[in-house]
Amino acid sequence: MENNIPLIPGYRVCEYVLVLRPPEELWKKIVQVKEEFAEGYQCAQARWGQPHITLAKFVQYEIVEARIVNKLRMAGMSQYPFKIELHNYGSFPSHTIYIAITTKVPVQHLVKQVRSETQRLMKLDDEHKPHFITEPHLTVARKLQPWQYEKAWPDYSNKHFTGRFIADGMLLLKRPVNEKKYQIVQRFAFQNLPVTTKQGALFA
Repeated sequence: MENNIPLIPGYRVCEYVLVLRPPEELWKKIVQVKEEFAEGYQCAQARWGQPHITLAKFVQYEIVEARIVNKLRMAGMSQYPFKIELHNYGSFPSHTIYIAITTKVPVQHLVKQVRSETQRLMKLDDEHKPHFITEPHLTVARKLQPWQYEKAWPDYSNKHFTGRFIADGMLLLKRPVNEKKYQIVQRFAFQNLPVTTKQGALFA
């Protein structure tokens, strides 16, 4: 993590990630894919990350967390559950191989809504702005060495994978800067409810 984060004594800074998590059966299927990749291409880091679809990443003082959680809760309440279809593999040359999402539009709409609700609160400073995903995907392995990518991608470009699930909530995770393990902050259920902004909440 960057060392130029402005630290204030007594105020902890955390890395946050907002994700969609597949249900247990599909989650286990993807873990197996990651395990096979790790074994086949000497890529231990493929085992590290748990299967998820990233929506947003940001760094912020922990003291701001409650306000962000409130905004995410509101966004979740107004969001309807939607279907996610996974089909085969894609890549970001020459460092990442992922399971492709064929139903990107509802994910992109969700990201757009989250961005409009939370962007200002997620911004730490001009050098640490939130990153919102524009190309949804489910990572198998990232930060690959060139030789690993060049060996693996011809194989995975011809492999098949199918999966689907209903996204009915999003999960906010965090870890203190320079620590490795994420912990769950809160899950935000998609309830498709009409949500109105209360007077006085505009500046929350």
